[in-house]
Amino acid sequence: MPGPALDPVGTDPSLPARADVVIIGGGIIGVTTALFLAERGVTVVLCEKGVLAGEQSSRNWGWVRVMGRDRREIPLAMAALNIWDTLDARVCGETGFRRSGILYISETEQDVANRDAWLALARPHGVDSRQLTADETRERMGGAAIRYKGSLYTPGDGRAEPQKAVPAIAAGARRAGARIVTGCAVRGIEKSTGRISAVITEKGRIETSTVVLAGGAWSRLFCKGLGVRLPQLKVRNTVLRTAPVEGGPDGAGATATYAYRKRLDGGYTIATAGANLHPLVPDTFAFFQDFREARKAEGESVQAGLSAQSWRELFEILPQPLDRPGAFERHRILDPRPDPKSVLRAFEEARKALPKLRTVAPVQIWAGLIDVTPDVVPVISLAQELPGLVIATGFSGHGFGIGPGAGHLVADLVTGDPPIVDPSEFRLSRFSDGSPIEIAPPV
Repeated sequence: MPGPALDPVGTDPSLPARADVVIIGGGIIGVTTALFLAERGVTVVLCEKGVLAGEQSSRNWGWVRVMGRDRREIPLAMAALNIWDTLDARVCGETGFRRSGILYISETEQDVANRDAWLALARPHGVDSRQLTADETRERMGGAAIRYKGSLYTPGDGRAEPQKAVPAIAAGARRAGARIVTGCAVRGIEKSTGRISAVITEKGRIETSTVVLAGGAWSRLFCKGLGVRLPQLKVRNTVLRTAPVEGGPDGAGATATYAYRKRLDGGYTIATAGANLHPLVPDTFAFFQDFREARKAEGESVQAGLSAQSWRELFEILPQPLDRPGAFERHRILDPRPDPKSVLRAFEEARKALPKLRTVAPVQIWAGLIDVTPDVVPVISLAQELPGLVIATGFSGHGFGIGPGAGHLVADLVTGDPPIVDPSEFRLSRFSDGSPIEIAPPV
């Protein structure tokens, strides 16, 4: 089933012979990295095996939030919000970003307690989050038909349009001097004296000393071919969009059973965080111990099972020669089968609370594969095993919102400029240096 329609964007037809930096992956992380590097005068080429934002960067909920973030992500999320404010003017395009606020809606006293605990952790960072009463929550939800206990509300959080943002940012990056080539899989990396010397693509070789891997759910497979251990798995989430409707709550909100987000076209994006599928693949067993704490924390919100992805990855265990097509060319875009039953159930729950949704019908349902790490925090890191490689992946469903901050941080790591936030929390080596796996408590 195809994903949502993307805004059209021009790309480049050919590769340069060399570049200062080659970026692998044309999602939100890749294109924002390209933008920030090009603005600094770095010659950069981005290679995308499919289409820009063809996977999770266009299939996510469209939330841009600080609220509820792991303590390690809060500074990066705040930096990203400030960048979102400037993006439309910066790229001369429409990303759909609006600071319209987000609600975490409390149904139980435990929900309220969890949110108080997060507020205590987050307040030193200067967040504008606060707890709302039942009446205030009803008002923020446009007159909800259900009376909730309250909500955690962050007025400075926002929303953007996943189908618009990456094309707009990519166009801005090209105007700044980046070259972006789609339909161009990177097969692997050449090394000389232990460092990167070139990338090999299906369209030819690019001489370079620096590579940014922003491959999302594909990053683990690429790292495997380089001998770099990246503990990362995939989780499927299903999303629904409605036809436009007049009125209804602005912004976004979520309960345990449904999440909503007002779209720029007047419709709503509906989803649920409690019906995710992890396809059983060889990496499930390779990283069984790494994800032990994550399995405990997620409980029943993530189910494991067989899918088409399970069988496909059985044939991707062995490395592929660089002179012939491999998995990156056989499967250009991950397009998992959605779970309509779960998202339609979430839609019905949302309709009970939001009367305006009772007059509107679903238009499209799609699914995406989220790249997840053992502590549900991204890797934004130099790879110690291979000088010249920077890895930006494992965003665990948070990548769209913090994408511009992450792209800025990656550009800082590449150029050696002062980092926008301390990158040490995102180092890849935390999974191998004996550091405990830290899982944030529920919010």
